[in-house]
Amino acid sequence: MKRLLGKVAFVVGGSRGIGAGIVRKMAIEGASVAFTYVNAMDAAITLENELIAAGGKVLAIKADVTVADQMTIAISTALDHYGPIDILVNNAGLFMATSINDANSDNPAISRMWEVNVKGLVRTVSTIARQMKQGGRIITIGSGAAARTPFAGVADYAATKAAMAAYTRGWARDLANRQITVNIVQPGLIDTDLKPDNDAGVNRLLQSVPLGRFGTPAEVGNLVAFLASDEASYITGATVNVDGGGSA
Repeated sequence: MKRLLGKVAFVVGGSRGIGAGIVRKMAIEGASVAFTYVNAMDAAITLENELIAAGGKVLAIKADVTVADQMTIAISTALDHYGPIDILVNNAGLFMATSINDANSDNPAISRMWEVNVKGLVRTVSTIARQMKQGGRIITIGSGAAARTPFAGVADYAATKAAMAAYTRGWARDLANRQITVNIVQPGLIDTDLKPDNDAGVNRLLQSVPLGRFGTPAEVGNLVAFLASDEASYITGATVNVDGGGSA
């Protein structure tokens, strides 16, 4: 049985990598899925066409999470197309390496990460939560870096991801009276286009992973679909790692 049949899902950042894995799993489980993309139009349209051809209900929408007007239009488009949103998945994210020498409020890399990873998240959740029905689901894709710094140059990125986790815990309490659950999924090493393209880089990273391999976008999508389903109705405010034991 399809666990998300009759549900409407809105995925922020769904054209490739982890986002595409989530969109694909949501559609397979029967949800009507709207997802946003920024630059990867070809990938977004290819994914949309693939899933529609397989019988899914999928809509790709171009929108930048940092631009309020674009996200307002994207959300309105999804509402007009499918009706009220039951499931929100926040997958938009940006990583840029920085150092302690970069730590000032004018640094463009740091500012951009906060705009995408935190401010865009807050604005999207606030907008959608207001119209979300009783028993909705909000799932954010964070990072294991929020709890364990894997290497130098990650401090500012990790701080944004830690902020996402803190918001998740707070929102879980804020929305509990409406039975809306709010959780964060923290992937570790996942096989996306960010994976090193050389064996030495891959082997170095895998030294910290007990299972000895990269995860897949599908494995992240499986967890997100579970958290979005009725089976996870008593899970809220939780941080769930998908990292092959890297946080153990």
